[in-house]
Amino acid sequence: MKKYLIYTASSIALAIASPAYASGGVDCGNASGQWMSQDEAKIKASELGYDVRRVKGEDGCFEIYALDQDGDRVELFMNPVTGVIVEIDNKS
Repeated sequence: MKKYLIYTASSIALAIASPAYASGGVDCGNASGQWMSQDEAKIKASELGYDVRRVKGEDGCFEIYALDQDGDRVELFMNPVTGVIVEIDNKS
């Protein structure tokens, strides 16, 4: 029982101390502060040449599902405060 309590306490401490990661382990950096709206994120991605299909906030990032300039499906991970794209995953 004592080992179980130690394991549980250490697991909780690790979860609290871990930075926010989007699905797939993407680190969007320090996303503390006022998040831009999903519409603003869509506009930023569109200005970069992406045809945005869907935007959602998850695990400290905006996940943006879009088509790139070649028509290939991509998933963009955007810092929701700064609007910086931190990772692009090709889905084609």
